[in-house]
Amino acid sequence: MQEIKAYIKHRKLEAVTLALHRVQGVTGMSVAHVVGFGRSKVNTSAANPIEGAGDFVKHVKVEIVCHDQYVDEVVRVLKSEAHTGLRGDGRIFISDVNRAIRIEDGAEDSTVV
Repeated sequence: MQEIKAYIKHRKLEAVTLALHRVQGVTGMSVAHVVGFGRSKVNTSAANPIEGAGDFVKHVKVEIVCHDQYVDEVVRVLKSEAHTGLRGDGRIFISDVNRAIRIEDGAEDSTVV
């Protein structure tokens, strides 16, 4: 199993969600509203590192856990639907999931996704 985290622009969330609904093997996703910065770092003063905190960019973090065979399709959807061609379109990270447990019934690993 793999965990896919994507940081995307808020206005692309609906398109991404609709496209992911059509991907077989995606049984769910989590969404969180986040702020941060990337290559265009905020200039903060050494005296007050909180200055400039209002310059953080709002993004949406989408998290999906799926079986390995669906990862390429999920990434393809994220790349195509979240793309605007503008700076700050976001990032996609993929990590191994070593163990997963469903709290409801205690099911583990491949039956959980």
